[in-house]
Amino acid sequence: MKGLFIKPKPRTPADVVRQTHDLLIYADSCESKREEKMAELSKNMRELKCILFGNSESDSEPVSEACAQLTQEFFRENTLRLLIMCVPKLNLEARKDATLVVAILQRQRVHSKLIASDYLEANLDLIDVLIQGYGDKEMALHYGAMLRGCIRHQCVARYVLESEHMNKFFDYIQLPNFDIAADAAETFKELMTRHKSMVADFLSNNYDWFFAEYNSKLLESSKYITRRQAVRLLGDILLHSSNSAVMTRYVSSRNNLRILMNLLIESSKSIQIEALHVFKLFAANQNNKPADIVGILVANRSKLLQLFADFKIDREDEQFESDKAQVVREIAALEPKLELS
Repeated sequence: MKGLFIKPKPRTPADVVRQTHDLLIYADSCESKREEKMAELSKNMRELKCILFGNSESDSEPVSEACAQLTQEFFRENTLRLLIMCVPKLNLEARKDATLVVAILQRQRVHSKLIASDYLEANLDLIDVLIQGYGDKEMALHYGAMLRGCIRHQCVARYVLESEHMNKFFDYIQLPNFDIAADAAETFKELMTRHKSMVADFLSNNYDWFFAEYNSKLLESSKYITRRQAVRLLGDILLHSSNSAVMTRYVSSRNNLRILMNLLIESSKSIQIEALHVFKLFAANQNNKPADIVGILVANRSKLLQLFADFKIDREDEQFESDKAQVVREIAALEPKLELS
């Protein structure tokens, strides 16, 4: 009689992945059991998420061995490709679970190795799918989160930076849907800040078109949030030591100076503060600045000094006060340069 009550053997993480793989193949099927299969698939997505993240309901933590087993199986049989391609066919909750699973898989190590990196390097067309998701209102946020997870890998970031997709981000960031535009901006920031030396090379090799787009579409955007995010990111980029050559080139441009001076007189204090962090680079190091940059600053000295005298914020901010004092000193000490004929 005991045999009648034998419990089924618990599924291993690899078993869950294998069944998920088979269920994903059914996602395109029109057979009568498709609805039942999709329900099973949703259940499996929850189980995969619990293995990788732990289960809050049972207060259990993820087990490293189980995570490694799941990860290895996921990339062995192309399950990642199937999942990414089938996300549009999942219900909302399953999409959310799938998004988390894909993102966390990028950080999972098997024998100290990020096997997701090798897989994606051989399947970079999946990155095209994720980026193009910004054109689909239903998929943009899911694919965007997956994309940011993948950008952790240098091979993926390099592919995006060197692809035609890079130019499209300037348009994605200005999409009318606020949530999608914000997500695209977050991905763009990740691209421009995670892999410092790679970004420095990219900016050096693509300086002209990149900053022409950055200035006109982001810093001079009609949208407040776009301008604010753009000037903050510009500061992060230019102030990093790896981008010193790019910074020197940027602050040698009359047009760039004009844009930053306009941002300094914005009605938004937040934009003014972020603009100050960049503007200080134009004011600093007089000996290395072109004569026309010095000339513009000298010609506008009284207006700038008055602006900074009136420029106060409601909260204490030592960095802000330090930057402002530095800029005031630099501008007050400026002397016109004689251009050599």
